Amino acid sequence: MEKIRLQKYISLCGIMSRRGAESEIEAGHVTVNGVTASLGDKVDPELDTVRLKGKTVSPKALKNTYIMLNKPMGYVTTMSDEKGRKCTLDLTSDCGARVYPVGRLDMYSEGLLICTDDGELANRLMHPSHSFEKVYKVKVKGAVTDENIANLTAPMELDGYRLRPVEVKIISSGRRDRAGSVYSTLLITLHEGRNRQIRRMCENCGISVMRLKRVAIGKIELGKLESGKWRHLTEEEITYLKGGEA
Repeated sequence: MEKIRLQKYISLCGIMSRRGAESEIEAGHVTVNGVTASLGDKVDPELDTVRLKGKTVSPKALKNTYIMLNKPMGYVTTMSDEKGRKCTLDLTSDCGARVYPVGRLDMYSEGLLICTDDGELANRLMHPSHSFEKVYKVKVKGAVTDENIANLTAPMELDGYRLRPVEVKIISSGRRDRAGSVYSTLLITLHEGRNRQIRRMCENCGISVMRLKRVAIGKIELGKLESGKWRHLTEEEITYLKGGEA
């Protein structure tokens, strides 16, 4: 079998990202056939024995896990939190693997998160050249006007960065909730993922966000998955995320 770079091999095994593997190699934590490895080393997956901190790294012994989580409000998209806040790890600890969230949703947002222990796929999904469009259902205060929509879809900058165009559809406008407050519901599609982008765009346009929920990433839809619950991705969904047909 053709040799591949050591950090790529470790990433393909689902242990961590390539960057994480490079750090472990530089720290002297990786050996190949009993010899401490160096950056630039290549391995034959069928012939060489790779160990990370004494544990064998082998794709034959690993099966990556791919799940979707419906993140509730009040959870931070991290594996741990120094402030003691609830983390998405608390909701996925029973999936049989230590999976990491791909991308983020802020603490007050909810909805679809993809989580996996496949570092190679995670890097692919987060790289700008492979970004999938993301669709959000957004509840805002008051009745939405044509001017509001025009402002949201007009060219806009955040922190000096020119945002890619967004798509906005009105699901409902000027409705009243049980408390009598007027609200509207929008469907907003992003083609990139800047930090708190929708909230900041709405703020720039004088629109107050009441609730923000991600409902789709590309062709992967949240559907009827209950808040706080997770499910395994289907083989078709995994193939789609890896660049194949859905």
